[in-house]
Amino acid sequence: MILLEFLMQDNWPSVLFAMAGGVVLSLGNLSSQYAWAFAGLSVTEVVTASLTVVMGTTMNYFLDDKINKAEILFTGVGCFLAAVCLGSAVHASNAADNKEKLKNLPSGYIVGAEAMDVSISKETITNNEKAKAGTAGFLIELENRRAIKVFGKSTLIGLAITFFAGVSFSLFSPAFNLATNDQWQTLKEGVPHLSVYTAFFYFSVSCFVLAIILNITFLYHPILNLPRSSLKAYLRDWNGRGWAFLAGFLCGFGNGLQFMGGQAAGYAAADAVQALPLVSTFWAILLFGEYRKSSRRTYILLVSMLFMFIVAVGVLMASSGHRK
Repeated sequence: MILLEFLMQDNWPSVLFAMAGGVVLSLGNLSSQYAWAFAGLSVTEVVTASLTVVMGTTMNYFLDDKINKAEILFTGVGCFLAAVCLGSAVHASNAADNKEKLKNLPSGYIVGAEAMDVSISKETITNNEKAKAGTAGFLIELENRRAIKVFGKSTLIGLAITFFAGVSFSLFSPAFNLATNDQWQTLKEGVPHLSVYTAFFYFSVSCFVLAIILNITFLYHPILNLPRSSLKAYLRDWNGRGWAFLAGFLCGFGNGLQFMGGQAAGYAAADAVQALPLVSTFWAILLFGEYRKSSRRTYILLVSMLFMFIVAVGVLMASSGHRK
């Protein structure tokens, strides 16, 4: 009953800010899934998280009436910006490594004319033998297995999608901040601010609705030369669906905790606590075989990127303040 009365109040400007946050989060999530194929899990997550902090933290700092320590906060932002540049360099260096590996393919390997259809010689790799991570055979097996084909594509495509995802992610926290604190004074006098939980409800609804619309649209009108599908085929195929539900649940749970932390200690500091890229890098390297047998230059850039990211997270955590 209390919730119903609250929903009927004239607080639609705050509701729209919350829903706008859900929209940009949905766009960021979807575009990052395309970016993974081009840039890899490690680079995509570090670059998007760093852009989120560089842009989102700066906006939240001013929205939160500068409750964070500026000299510490913007030092951390600078470290994140350096991580973005290093991430772009890692992606370019790794792409060059992969290109060099594919150049040295034995004659038994056949690469399609447009680098889209790739077949592997039975004499080289039998059905019972799996190619080792980091080899040319592994790269070709991966290309054959996934829907998004990346051979022959420019590295700029992956970086462009990654940067778009990062910009989208950078906007959802400031939008939520505006929804709960009304810094722009869009509410009428006497109308209470949205609570974190109410704003999160509207945020989640808009994110969910847009995700359904976009995914159904891309089933029938795919991008990046993906095969056309249908809603019926989607509903029949439950392969990996459990992992998808788990990912969505964890994403929502993490967002809720981030918003509660932001309301208490400032959204600028809450944006900084980004463990996702570090965990993603662990998964990418140890489980998915990213960067195996890469050049020394790529490894140096990768370690430098992760080190700079860790330093940046520590610095921004130290900048946290308390909302009055």
